[in-house]
Amino acid sequence: MEDLWFGLLGPVAAWRPAGEPVALGAPRHREVLARLLVARNRVVPIDRLVADLWDGEPPAGAVAAVRTFVAALRRALEPDRPPRTASRLLATQGPGYVLRAARDAVDACRFEDAAARAAAAAPLTAAALWDEALDLWRGPALADFPHASWCVAERTRLTELRLRAVEQRADALVATGRARDALPDLEAHATAHPGREDAWVLLATALDHAGRPGDALAALRRAHGLVVRPAGAGPSPALTRAEARITAGRSAPGVARTTVGAGIADSVWDRTAAAWDRSVPARSRARLHAAAGLVRDLAVTGAAGLAEARAQRGDVVAAAEATGDPVLAAQVIASYDVPAVWTRADDPAASGELVRAAARAAAGVPEGPPVLRARLLSVVAVESRGDAAADRPPPLAGAAPADEPWRLRAERAADEAVRLARAQGDPSVLAFALNGAFMQAFGPCGGAARRAAIGVELTGLAVDHGLPSHEILGRIVRLQALAALGDLDAAGAEADAVDRLAHRHERPLAGVFTAWFHALRTCEEHGWDRARPLYDRALAATATGGMPGLAAGADALVALVPVLRGDGLPAPGQLAAVDVGPYGPWLSPLLLAAEGAHDEARRALAAVPRPPHDHLQEALWCVLARAAAAVGQHQVLRRARDELAAAVGESAGGGSGLVSFGPVRHHAEAAAAALRDAP
Repeated sequence: MEDLWFGLLGPVAAWRPAGEPVALGAPRHREVLARLLVARNRVVPIDRLVADLWDGEPPAGAVAAVRTFVAALRRALEPDRPPRTASRLLATQGPGYVLRAARDAVDACRFEDAAARAAAAAPLTAAALWDEALDLWRGPALADFPHASWCVAERTRLTELRLRAVEQRADALVATGRARDALPDLEAHATAHPGREDAWVLLATALDHAGRPGDALAALRRAHGLVVRPAGAGPSPALTRAEARITAGRSAPGVARTTVGAGIADSVWDRTAAAWDRSVPARSRARLHAAAGLVRDLAVTGAAGLAEARAQRGDVVAAAEATGDPVLAAQVIASYDVPAVWTRADDPAASGELVRAAARAAAGVPEGPPVLRARLLSVVAVESRGDAAADRPPPLAGAAPADEPWRLRAERAADEAVRLARAQGDPSVLAFALNGAFMQAFGPCGGAARRAAIGVELTGLAVDHGLPSHEILGRIVRLQALAALGDLDAAGAEADAVDRLAHRHERPLAGVFTAWFHALRTCEEHGWDRARPLYDRALAATATGGMPGLAAGADALVALVPVLRGDGLPAPGQLAAVDVGPYGPWLSPLLLAAEGAHDEARRALAAVPRPPHDHLQEALWCVLARAAAAVGQHQVLRRARDELAAAVGESAGGGSGLVSFGPVRHHAEAAAAALRDAP
């Protein structure tokens, strides 16, 4: 089925990949399409469609009419669909219909995503991103149905997003010295929407920065008569402040924002940093505490900030330990409670060193406050993610599985951190401890339900106590676990919430994980061909996301999706150009088998260690099972079958939120069948 594009930002429309418009037929046909698009991949019961189309007063035969409209739409959207075959796009499901459109196939969703990227960007690049978002508009949202009550809420929401986008674009232009470029659109915007306070403040600011302070003050005087205020509330404080700034000759760009404008913020930062340098002695403890806090905050600002924080964190810890003050060292080490989402460390050597530093700090303050001890134990649990600090496990084809002491140490640390944090009643400490518990919830296969429960608790805790970074973490944890359990609708709701939170709180890296999930979901619901372009975008975002633990080998995982969702081996050379990265030990036997090098594949399987205890362990067990079955390595095949038995109700790899190799049950049953058929 060819991909279609859908439009809500103007008259309702659909286009084929080459840009050819789809003839949607009569207005009722377009209205049914619009109503299903607004539902965003959720089922709309036929009774709801009838009530919406006829505004609560349907005629006799309305249900039959809706079915006729749907049939006509299906013919228009899928003209090549064979007779008597089910529609994959406009599907009948339960009591109604669902339009299965990928998020990036709907202009309204693309606008929201482009706006989120623009809002998270620096002003210098934001204006072009706002242009990209606003260029998607062809007219008023849902323009065909100005009087339909069912679309009032969606039209209002999209229109408000567009108005804010116009203002934020102008704000970015003013903030980067392009006030004159902002003026034409701002003047039209303020005239068309005279009640918008921010529009007038921005217009006045742009006029002032363009060298027209008299016109700026005139605009504000006009605005005072147009902006509606509650009775007795007096003049608008925002307009009054803008007037005072311009009169005083110190207007700053960005003043229309609800937070301090970019220019003012930069000025405050510069003055504060200078005062700090003058007032705080060199080599003081205050400087170490402040540096640790800055490193922590820097890590959530985006790719560059995360990379810099990773580079600086070890130096801050080393400086704290060098003071010889065990309490100071413990406090600095324990302060880095940045949420950790991915179980493969970005820098395994640095993670191992931090685990050892945290252990030294805990030993140095054995009678320290329980809160401090909980934080140090959480560092151990979080930084021992996957097998970053692992003792090398024995090969699968060797003796019986050995104990894994690094796992036991990390799990004990996580459990003790949670116990101490609960006893102290400090929500931020408990959130950090739950992050450690999540990182250690990848013991045996099949732990998605436990991780989902951690995500629920972490999200609720963060919501109740205003911890946005940990709310984002909790929702990503739930997204991943729900994807493993096959509840893609609930996982999609979490992805939407993550995107909203990331936009509001300027956490751009969260969007990397939701981009992966949208690709995974599209693959599950619409197949590999439809998902491939979404995976390309997710890989591109990951490559520049500053998370090498996530990025390394990701393209190999994507390349394996169509292979593992089938029943065979890769075609010879199919993955020759793909960098397997850290997944080489577990992927190379499969690639060797695909090339017909069965003896080499058996030798590789004889030496392969257990897949790491991480997001992808079930997926890698399935890869090993496929390779072992192909070359008759029965010892590894039996181990894979036994390990996967605990996860037969999950998706292979779905717990990563990145890829799915299909149901674990399918791979486990294939392994069992291969063992039964073995000579």
